[in-house]
Amino acid sequence: MRLARTGIQLALVLSALALSAPSAVAAPAGDVRVNPGKAAPGTTVTVSTTACGTETYGKGESVAAGKFHLLPGDRKGVLVGRFTLPLDAASGTDTVTLKCPPRIQQTVTYQISGRPNGAVEAGFGWAAGADEGGGSSPYALGALLLGGAAAGAVVRTRRRAIAARNSG
Repeated sequence: MRLARTGIQLALVLSALALSAPSAVAAPAGDVRVNPGKAAPGTTVTVSTTACGTETYGKGESVAAGKFHLLPGDRKGVLVGRFTLPLDAASGTDTVTLKCPPRIQQTVTYQISGRPNGAVEAGFGWAAGADEGGGSSPYALGALLLGGAAAGAVVRTRRRAIAARNSG
């Protein structure tokens, strides 16, 4: 029984490897790099690839930024392209497609991180509610904390007095 179970497991693993092999063979040889891997709007993004082999020119297209050219880089066999993300680019992923003659095409994605607009509300304080016109004093939280501390001190003093009276 144990041998039958092991045989089934081995068959499943081998079939998974066999099914994934055609997709690995179909991918063209070459490396595509996007720098930075997480770019903010307004940032210049550099794409480099070795997928074009000995070609000295290629084209690229970013969904967020549009078309750009791939030109020879500082190393042999490397093509480099640059584009600038628009300031209104939405956060998420951007897909870049590279094309080289005769029929080489590579696709890569990278992250676009948004920038916060204006100030970020964080923590307590009068500035967090200043624009809302809530009518609360900037010192309301401090007064509340001070009142709580005073109440705690009164309770503690009273318990000590009661404990001293009962022990003697």
